Amino acid sequence: MRFKFLKVVYIFIFAAISIRLFYWQVIMFDELSVRAEQQHLVSFRLEAPRGSIFSADGALMGSNKPSFLLFGLPKIIKNPDEAALKLAQVIVSDHKEIQAKREDIRSKLSQDLYWVILEKSISLELKGEIEKIDIEGIGFENIASRLYPEGSSAAHILGFVGADAMGKQTGYFGVEGFYNGQLKGVGGILTEEKDARGLPILMGKFLNKEPKKGNDLILNIDRTVQYTVEKNLKAGVEKYGAKSGSVVVMDPKTGAILAMASFPNYDPGDFASFPKEYFKNPIVADSYEPGSTFKVLVMAAALNENLVKPDTKCDNCSGPVQISGYTIRTWNNQYQKELSMTDAIIHSDNTGMVFAGKKLGVDKLYEYIKSFGFGTLTGIDLQDETSPDIRPKNDWREIDLATASFGQGIAVTPMQIVRAVGVLANGGKLMEPQVVSKIRDEGRVTEIKPRVVRQPISEETAKAVASIMVDAVVKGEARVFAPKGFKIAGKTGTAQIPVAGHYDANKTIASFVGFAPADDPKFVMLVRYEEPTSSIYGAETAAPTFFEIAKELLAYYNIAPTE
Repeated sequence: MRFKFLKVVYIFIFAAISIRLFYWQVIMFDELSVRAEQQHLVSFRLEAPRGSIFSADGALMGSNKPSFLLFGLPKIIKNPDEAALKLAQVIVSDHKEIQAKREDIRSKLSQDLYWVILEKSISLELKGEIEKIDIEGIGFENIASRLYPEGSSAAHILGFVGADAMGKQTGYFGVEGFYNGQLKGVGGILTEEKDARGLPILMGKFLNKEPKKGNDLILNIDRTVQYTVEKNLKAGVEKYGAKSGSVVVMDPKTGAILAMASFPNYDPGDFASFPKEYFKNPIVADSYEPGSTFKVLVMAAALNENLVKPDTKCDNCSGPVQISGYTIRTWNNQYQKELSMTDAIIHSDNTGMVFAGKKLGVDKLYEYIKSFGFGTLTGIDLQDETSPDIRPKNDWREIDLATASFGQGIAVTPMQIVRAVGVLANGGKLMEPQVVSKIRDEGRVTEIKPRVVRQPISEETAKAVASIMVDAVVKGEARVFAPKGFKIAGKTGTAQIPVAGHYDANKTIASFVGFAPADDPKFVMLVRYEEPTSSIYGAETAAPTFFEIAKELLAYYNIAPTE
């Protein structure tokens, strides 16, 4: 009886073992084979070469330079302390820092890991020096390091490349940020079969998915125009004691950005050495009250609605205007009884603009403000663009209508202003500003065509306001700085900066916006200084810089004087 029982038990045990062996050897064979193989396979991610950036004239503005990641294999390195000392002596040139670097490397090599990063980026020259000391278990991986041949030039247009939270190279700000998806390419994978010591097996499996290079960008930026702008802007910031300064130059017919600069700036190839606040592009990210540069747009709206004509006389401009308990004065406290709308722009007369604003009314003025592109993004292809909101129309009071008519109580960005004034230069069309003209993908070129957003005013109105702006240059406060013989349309702006609920008379945004030649504009340009100290007025700071740049650009474009 006992024998039969034991026999049954043995049969069950044998059956269980057979079933288990069948499960592992047959059913799980494929999965276990993969797992076993994976224990010997090591994969590395291969960074794709980032696309290059070129100026309109074909000059290289952003590219890659050879750079390497230095790694160590702790399980292979026999003497971590000796290896750490040798590496530190090569990597660090300052003897005082060798010990700290040695401890850093030794700590990493002492970890119970197969693979550790010792240095995230080293040069080709340093790689050669490390290879000479021949340490087993030390290796290199190619990585792309960004090079900007022009240094700090066009920094706010380009942006920079840095590591994201996952350690991947990512574009930030400018076109590097906006077009990161185009520039970064597609990474590859290198998989090697290695032995128990982590060394490659000569006849082992080797899988390689090649990385695909990122696309190249060709900008609308003209290096000569960019250099001219940067040279004069830097000199102006220093001369006028301004806290900061910005200039943007656009082709009004296409929306192409020809130059863009702000000071202070930074070197995108060494961005970590500069304060983070320098990275933001003030032209697309700073909001301010435009002051008198806004007047030409309000006048354009009133003319377009046939509510006034250039020679329409103001009936309330003989003195200060009282509105809702507020007193509105001219900037110089001088008044003209028979002030025309043309004179209101020439003399930058606030009372004349209140007259035009009242003719429009809140509904119409609000409609034109929106139509000129304020309150929404311009769509420029630069990362980090912002747009200040326009107060809801139902919240506007009578005093808000009055102050908006001369550019106070309303916030804009410099890019919004230059685009809106471009409407006056090109016959009434609101264009989308464009920094990039072409995207090149392995020989295939995609052209980014000019885009008309809408037509806020008629061509006739645009010409009428342009003519008034020419008179403002010829007869206005800044006439002494204008180059002789050229028809240039322009308008000064001096906006007090709101501080703690009131306007500070000594802190201003001084600006000048205009285009040339007025009859067939090649460019529209805004010059803007924040808190100039030599003079608070745009006519004495921004205007001279505008005309100096304009004079050089007219010569560069071979435009001859007409008068």
